[in-house]
Formats: sequence, C-alpha cells, structure tokens
Amino acid sequence: MTDRSPLPALLMAAAALGGLARGTPARAEETQLQLDEISVESVRGPSGNVATSQDGAATSGGGGGPSGVTGYTARVSPTATKTNTPLIETPQAVSVVTREQLNDRNVQTFDEALAYVPGATINIAGFDPRFDEVYIRGFPALANSSYRDGLRQIGSGFIFPRYEPYGLEAITILRGPASGLYGQGSPAGIIDATSKRPVFAPFGEVWLQGGSYGRAQGNFDLGGPVEGSDGTMAWRLTGVRREAGTFIGRGTMDDQLNIAPAFTWKPSADTTLTILGEYQQRNTPASVYFYNDPGFRVTRFFGGDPAFQSLDQTQYRIGYAFEHRFSDDLIVRQNFRHYGVFLSAKYTQIDSLDDTRTLGFRSTGYLREGLVQQTLDNQIEAHVATGPVAHTLLAGIDYAHYGFSYRMGFGAAPPINLVTRNYGAQVIPTPVLGSSTRQIQDQVGVYLQDQAKFGDFVLTLTGRHDWVFQDDRATPASALTRQDDTAFTGRVGLNYILAPGLVPYASYATTFVPQVGVSASGVAFKPSTGDQIEAGVKYLIPGTSIQTGFAGFDIVQSSILRPDPANLAFQVATGSVRSRGFEAEATANLAPGTNLTVAYSYVDFRYERQTSYTGQSLDGNFVSGIPGNTYTSFLTYAFPPASLFRGLTLGGGLRFIGPSYADDENTVRNTAKTLYDALVAYDFAALDPKFQGLRAQVNATNVFDRRYTTCQAGYCYRGTPATVIGSLIYRW
Repeated sequence: MTDRSPLPALLMAAAALGGLARGTPARAEETQLQLDEISVESVRGPSGNVATSQDGAATSGGGGGPSGVTGYTARVSPTATKTNTPLIETPQAVSVVTREQLNDRNVQTFDEALAYVPGATINIAGFDPRFDEVYIRGFPALANSSYRDGLRQIGSGFIFPRYEPYGLEAITILRGPASGLYGQGSPAGIIDATSKRPVFAPFGEVWLQGGSYGRAQGNFDLGGPVEGSDGTMAWRLTGVRREAGTFIGRGTMDDQLNIAPAFTWKPSADTTLTILGEYQQRNTPASVYFYNDPGFRVTRFFGGDPAFQSLDQTQYRIGYAFEHRFSDDLIVRQNFRHYGVFLSAKYTQIDSLDDTRTLGFRSTGYLREGLVQQTLDNQIEAHVATGPVAHTLLAGIDYAHYGFSYRMGFGAAPPINLVTRNYGAQVIPTPVLGSSTRQIQDQVGVYLQDQAKFGDFVLTLTGRHDWVFQDDRATPASALTRQDDTAFTGRVGLNYILAPGLVPYASYATTFVPQVGVSASGVAFKPSTGDQIEAGVKYLIPGTSIQTGFAGFDIVQSSILRPDPANLAFQVATGSVRSRGFEAEATANLAPGTNLTVAYSYVDFRYERQTSYTGQSLDGNFVSGIPGNTYTSFLTYAFPPASLFRGLTLGGGLRFIGPSYADDENTVRNTAKTLYDALVAYDFAALDPKFQGLRAQVNATNVFDRRYTTCQAGYCYRGTPATVIGSLIYRW
C-alpha cells in the first residue's frame, strides 16, 4: 500500500464522532395515490417536468432512480446502496442531475449533462460527437463504469453505448470505487442513467428545435394509463429525431433517431413490472481531428473528408425491472437487460505535410464492430433487528455476458490539396477488412450489504466476490486465449447525525478491473486494483430544498499496465496512479423554477509508477489533460406570478477549467479557460391561460465564443465554439 498523507485519516476520525438515523422505508401502499385521483399536475413539477414518482416518495431500489426530487435537488438515490437510502446517509459522495436541470440546460449529449457535476471533467479530447467522454476524479468513467437503470453497459474498441439525454429521468454519479456492489469498474465510481418510466396519469410533451450548424430536431414524450386496465397498466413513448451539422463543416453531421417505449404492469401495490426498450441510430463523422504541428499546435487542416468519413452506429436494448414486496421487511427485485451495439466507420487522416504545406498525405481506416450483452441482477432486501441495532440487509447475485467482435482495414488515400482544399472531390478506395477478432466475457458476482443503525450511527458494510472468465481469439484460425480472474472487493462506511440534516461520514472502498494480455514471460496480467479513503460532511438544511456537501478523497490504483522497462515491446502490470483532492457542492431549489447548483473540485492526479513508451520514467508527473481546479455554477430565476415579468425565466452558467498538462512528460500546459452558458425562456400562459403549456426557450453554450484547444497525451483538439438552440415546447 502506498503511503498516504495524514489528512484523510484525520477527516475520518473527525467524521466518526457521531451518527445518523435511517428513516423507515415508505410502504408501497403509502407511495401510491389512488389512480382515479391523479391529475397531470400531480406528476409535473413547476417547470412542467414529468416525474416517475407520483408524490416524491422513494422508488424501487436497484435501478428505480432518484426520488424526492424538487427542482435540481434529490433526497434519495438507490445508486450508492441499491436500497432507498437518503443521499445524506450514503457513505460516499453522490450527485444527481435531475430532469429539470436537463431541461433548463437543454442538454444534447451525455457528457454535457455532467458539465456542472463536481469532480467531473468532460471534453478532454475537445469537440467529439462520436463518443461521450467523462472523467471522474481523474479516472475515465464511461469505459467500465457506465450504468443504465442499475445495470452495467459494456463498451469496447470504438463501440460505446450512447445515451440520449431526453430519454432520461435523471443521472446519478457515485464518486469513488464501487466494486463492492457492482463488480469490476473504474476507481471513478458509477454513472447511472435512469430511463423515463410510465406514470399513471395522461400527459404529453413536444419540443421543436432549431439552432447552430443547421440543427433541426423534434422531441416527444407521451404516456399515461392503459384504458380498460383498471389502473394496473401504464405506458410511455419517448423519441428524438435530429438532423444537424457541426462546426467542422465539410459535410460533417450529427444525426440521430431515437425511440424508447416503456410499459408498467402493477397488479397490486406490492408488485411492479416495468419493461424498458430503445432503438437508436446515429450518424456522425468518423474523424473530427485537425492536423497537429510540432509544439502542440492545432492547424486548420481537417483530417477527414466528406467522401469517406461516416460513423454509423445502431443500438437497441430491451429489459425489465421487477419488484415484489412480501412485506415491509422483505422485498425481492430482479433487473434484466439485453442490448446490442453495431458500428461501421470509415475515416481519413492527414499523416504528414509536404515541405511547402500545400499537400497533405493521407491514410484511411475502415472498422466494423459489434457488441451484444445480457445482464441480470437479483436482489433480496430485508429489515431485521438485533437488540437495539436495526439492519437493512441486501443480498444479491448478478451475471453479465458479452460478446465483442471487430474487423479492421487500413489503406491510403489520395493527397489533399491544402490550398484549394478539395475535400470530397476525389475517389477514396475502401480498405479491405482483415480477419475477425472476437472476445467473450462472463462475470458472476455475489454480494452482501448491511446498513446497521444504532442510535445516531449508521454503519455500512459491503462485500462482494467476482469471477470473470474471458476468451479471446485474434483470428478464426488462431488459438483461443483464456483468462480467468477472481477478486474480493468491499466498502465500509460510517455516518453520524451531528445535528438535524448535518451528517459527517467516512468510508473505505475498493475496486478492480481485469486486464487482458500477457507479459514478456507469458504470464497473464493480474487485475488492476484500487482503493479509496473518503471523508466528508453532508448538510440538508431542515425545512428547505437546499443541500450541500464536502468530500476529501485519496485514491490509489495499482497494477495498471505500463511499458516493461526491461523490454519496451511488452507491458507489465506494475504501474500505479494516485488521485487526491476535495470537492464542494451545493444544490438548491429556492422557489418554483428558481434553482442553483455550485461545485468546486481540486484534483491532484499523478503517476506513482509509470514509464513512457520511450522508456522515460513518469514517476511523480501529473496525468495529462486533468485540470487541478474546476469551478462551475448554474442559476435559473423564474419571475414570480405577481411580477411585471411573470412567465419569464432567465438563467446562466459559468464553467472554469483550470490549467492542466498537455503531455504526460509535463513539458507543456493547457491554459485555463472560462466558458459561459445562458438560458432565456418564456411561459405563454402568463399572457393568457389559453396558452397553458406553451413555452419558448433559447439556450446558448460558450456564449462568448471562446476559441480554445485542449491537449492530452501529446495530441491537441479543438473545443466547441458558441452554439445556440431555440426550442418551442408544448406540454399537456
């Protein structure tokens, strides 16, 4: 174990000075209104957002999503414990991005949704409509820690499942290792997206949008009870259709079709079955990069070509969430999903320039990939007492299987004339695809958790054992490579109620990630492991919807791959990195339509043992692309009904991203940048009640059109310029 500074230990000792009472889970019959009494208003907030929980009571754990939502604040989330535990009782830092915040900012991409979350870094690789890219506390978060409705979504190669933000009810971010409940994953934590689910009241919503770079988009969200079902069935259908260009120009596009049906059957107050589906097609450029000159300078020579630059991705999912309550003290749940992602990508890139910088010499690539996964999670939750100690017990077994295959081909493209920029004017041959490579992985995990309450203390103990089996075949004729890994991970956390709503806490958690391949001596790489010490305090101001939190953390990830210092042609699993820092966050609903979110993060993320591919030691260097300081804030203000400006909502956001290093050798720094976002909206019902439900909204990001580049690992990327989207919204 790497030596640690005494600060986290002192914070843990301070946090262990007191405890927190855990509320009794709401009974199923208490969380449901009578179906014939539900109106549209009962499922909509002041801004018109449809909530999946009729009265703000807790939804089902293990994928049910946040509840107790008011504006930008949420009081409960099952992500941290797979039970309906209030956020202030969870022994790790948790943030929730609610539907109202997603609507106010008119979020268009998943990484954009996390732009105001503490500890999160987005767009490290600049503007890129192909993928979502998020780092939490310095670690990549979406490759191994992406979840939807409590179930992990695998990504590999060029294939990563894309989230359509309009189809989400909320996004929950659990920061720090979470393998004790979820199995293999990044030390970043868990990012869990909650799908929109049916509600037992009729409603509808349509968005018509237009904006920068030829954007034309339509969104719809419809649902309600099934007629003739006696209030036992409900449906929902959400969809998005977009045709848009990008600031890169030259025939680049960001088009999408998304359709997501959902159906709920609730034969009694104790039993619920919800079926969740989705079909999505996306078409984006396969290359978004500009040629780099030496010295970390981005030229204006775009590497792609409209004649050969499409990335087409199709994905689907179908699954269900089942819950049955035998009693208030015994609940069973089962969540299942099957999904597939298929990709075809053709791209060009500029490899070099001639001496006069009039010709760019290019190469091509052609990829075809497919990934199919099934995931199943079974849970039993029980409430028991042993003397004065009340226990919330959770036991589960989950299983995940995926198959990933890909074929690749590479070739040459005719040179591009950089003076005339004759993009799209030449025939570019499609490379021949190579043999198929296939990877299959199965993971089985068994986990136990006890949340024990004694007086004002809540002690959370979590333990899990995983078995991972992976088969790789490089070509159909090659030998099958088999690698098996096992790991035990866990978490221990302590919460204490110091005063009403004021809860200090401390925790220790571990994580692991299997690593494919062998060393120079032919020994399989052992899994990468990580652990975290975290301590902090959470405060929910009594009688308000204002909550704040502070967290200090120290994470070490060990046994990561690095070039073998004795043989640079191979790798060894002996590297390590360390992330230390602290975060502060506040969210508040101050009045209907008036919300505030503020976040500050400090991250010191360094290599402890690492070697570059040139053999140079990187020990003690900062990991490139990760800013040390970030500050974000977003405020909306809805003028009250008695005001002269009633119906008008104004909002604005600030995102400060501090300097970071452009390369892992720490020779060049990215400069700090501050970006501004804005919102103007008007509710036409303020003019005349007959316009009830009609709203106009304009959103702008990077309002002052700050032109900037970001470099990571020695390569530099262009940031997104100013973007404006206007929306006309009708809700009923």
